Amino acid sequence: MADTAIAQRPRRVAVLIPCYNEAIAITAVVNDFRRALPDAAIHVFDNNSSDGTAEVAARAGAVVHSVKLQGKGHVVRRMFADIEADAYVMVDGDDTYDAASAPALLARLFQENLDMVVGVREPVHADVHRPGHAFGNRMLTGFLSRLFGRNCSDILSGYRVFSRRFAKSFPVLSQGFEIETELTVHALELKMAVAEVTTPFKERPEGSHSKLSTVRDGIRIVVTMVRLFGAERPLAFYSLIAAALALLSVLLAVPLFVTYAETGLVPRFPTAILSTGLMLLAALAFFAGLVLDTVTRGRRELKMLAYLGHPAPE
Repeated sequence: MADTAIAQRPRRVAVLIPCYNEAIAITAVVNDFRRALPDAAIHVFDNNSSDGTAEVAARAGAVVHSVKLQGKGHVVRRMFADIEADAYVMVDGDDTYDAASAPALLARLFQENLDMVVGVREPVHADVHRPGHAFGNRMLTGFLSRLFGRNCSDILSGYRVFSRRFAKSFPVLSQGFEIETELTVHALELKMAVAEVTTPFKERPEGSHSKLSTVRDGIRIVVTMVRLFGAERPLAFYSLIAAALALLSVLLAVPLFVTYAETGLVPRFPTAILSTGLMLLAALAFFAGLVLDTVTRGRRELKMLAYLGHPAPE
């Protein structure tokens, strides 16, 4: 009887909308998701907006939360920590994502017992994506796919559905827009069940402006990916550094050995010392990778235990 009662319990769905200066778009976002998911709780997390976003969202009927630490990463940390639900729909508050796709994303999550479903953006026309952003997304998505050996189509999508155990086991470290990269890495690192669903992607409403900077945020995402590579694949990361240092050491040492073989002399002692130092650094880098690889395995086991501490989607 208890199992039957659990199976019949209504699923709690929370729509989480991080916002910064989205007063123009937020009413449409709240209304669209209320129509698409009439039983879901809609939460708007306002991140120090100066245009009245919080007041507009409250008038639209959303539950409004205030996050004082600036940055989307801080907002996501609060969203996952404060809201209790069986599934979480996270969507940007700029009215570019298709609310009507939400039931399909949730159905995929529950039917296939998944932990994350990503809404892969399909532009409604060619001019929706700025060229720099589209190129950066392809580059970063390809890099991450090769790094973890699993294909991804759109790692920067802000439209995702999560299981409870994903949200509650996710240790948010990022502060800004690189949070989407970290969400994807968390799923890939623990080999979670993930799916992608193509969803329409439209232009922002007239008068609304993107908070993204193609160059600044692109650099931050690349730095984040390099940092994650070092953190998640330390042996490979430090082995590459060790190989580069060892190769440079050998290139510097070859002329010295040739001169020594011909004359029996080593006339360039600074070069010899530099070559020796580089080889020692290469050895240190390699052994650092070995040590950190062991630490990473232990950290991954702790993350997996936290993940397994929550039930699967029902």
